[in-house]
Amino acid sequence: MPLGPAAITELKPVNAYIGLGANLGDPHRQLQEALAKLAAVEEVEVLKVSAFYLNPPLGPPEQPWYVNAVAQVRTRLEPEELLRALGQMERDLGRVRGERWGPRVIDLDLLLYDGVIMSGPELVLPHPEMHRRVFVLAPLAEIAPEAWHPVLEKTAAELLAELEATAAGVSTTRPGLRERF
Repeated sequence: MPLGPAAITELKPVNAYIGLGANLGDPHRQLQEALAKLAAVEEVEVLKVSAFYLNPPLGPPEQPWYVNAVAQVRTRLEPEELLRALGQMERDLGRVRGERWGPRVIDLDLLLYDGVIMSGPELVLPHPEMHRRVFVLAPLAEIAPEAWHPVLEKTAAELLAELEATAAGVSTTRPGLRERF
């Protein structure tokens, strides 16, 4: 939902990045529905969305491949409020939390929030595993190569290049990334 006069609060709008993933049901449709729900949240405006990427599962191998994307949003919500909104969207879309890294109908992760560094019981920013995941960094670097990781002090493009080089010697391929559509 665009930030208009009705959405004015004391907080200045900030940029945040949200990772989206699904591997059950119709993952393309679920990501599209999640993006529509995200755009409908008061005080959240979706600015950019990456292509959808098809990736092998991170967890148990006997599950379907994932469809992943990243969205850039502008928001006046505090990080915890945005996280609660994402959790509600997951529940609305039918997510039931089960095994770690198991199959899911939708997964929404707050990756970066305006350079904020925090560690709490419910939220750690930046996302603590994002720099190790091609399925996060490839779509993030697609829409915001300059997105800054405030702990590692590197851009999304730099982190992706490092991960690719580490995983493949000095490769320019994207290990684990199978298809972009």
